[in-house]
Amino acid sequence: MTTLGSVFLPQHPPERVVEVARAAEEAGLEELWFWEDCFFEGAVSATAAALARTERLRIGVGVLPVPLRNVALTAMEIATVERMFPGRTVWGVGHGVQEWMGQIGARVESPVTLLREYVDALRALLRGERLTVQGRYVRLEDVALDWPPAAAPAIISAATGPRTLRLVGEIADGAVLTSGATPNDLRRAVGLLGEGKATAGRTDPPAVIAHLMVTTGPDAEQRLIAGMRRMGRTALAGVGAPGDDGLGVAGDEHAVADAVALLVDAGADTVILEPTDDADPVEFLRFVTDKVRPLVP
Repeated sequence: MTTLGSVFLPQHPPERVVEVARAAEEAGLEELWFWEDCFFEGAVSATAAALARTERLRIGVGVLPVPLRNVALTAMEIATVERMFPGRTVWGVGHGVQEWMGQIGARVESPVTLLREYVDALRALLRGERLTVQGRYVRLEDVALDWPPAAAPAIISAATGPRTLRLVGEIADGAVLTSGATPNDLRRAVGLLGEGKATAGRTDPPAVIAHLMVTTGPDAEQRLIAGMRRMGRTALAGVGAPGDDGLGVAGDEHAVADAVALLVDAGADTVILEPTDDADPVEFLRFVTDKVRPLVP
């Protein structure tokens, strides 16, 4: 079955996190996702607050920027949350937006090298291993977690360009693709992930998580285009389905379900529906659960 989720956009204030998480659980949403965009909410603290006030809701973190966080700190925080709320979180890491990384003095010359070193070290630490690493960027000396999780969680990674997609297929448990990915983009991405998987000799296919920006209700098309522009996305040449000329969908639940089906057919295992920043997050997630979910197998 295709997994559906919704995003709590960081443009909403942190004090709404618990309200939205509780509403998501009551509505039966499968996954609620947080982003760690600079300089909004911290994703780990928001995740912990949401998990503490719910019982079943699954939280996705998409994604923690690796230049922003020392790998030992990320391992400590993930392990802490996993021990308190085991198996309820999808953990994602990624390059981070390079402009933001430059603002904080953390931009690196080779983001791909950093991501490889980081994911390898993070997964080993979460398995309870003791590490000494002298990489180009990741450097650890006799480091191990005192409180590793009972079971190491899957680590997924954001991926866009061909080099990163191949790398993610090689080293991570899944890939997060942004809402700019059309079905044809997604097919190409799945192929590149497969190349990376083959390079590593892996037999387990990486999970593919796609985002889809959605508007519904009055003036949906105009709000979609305006919302994408406000959020720095490419202006649409077309809307209504995420084809090669359209990066989002504007319409009712049938239009959204059809768009989800196109992404699933292209290789997505999970589709995260992303509202525009003018939509109320509670109303949007109820639209997802009440109207779209019954139409998606």
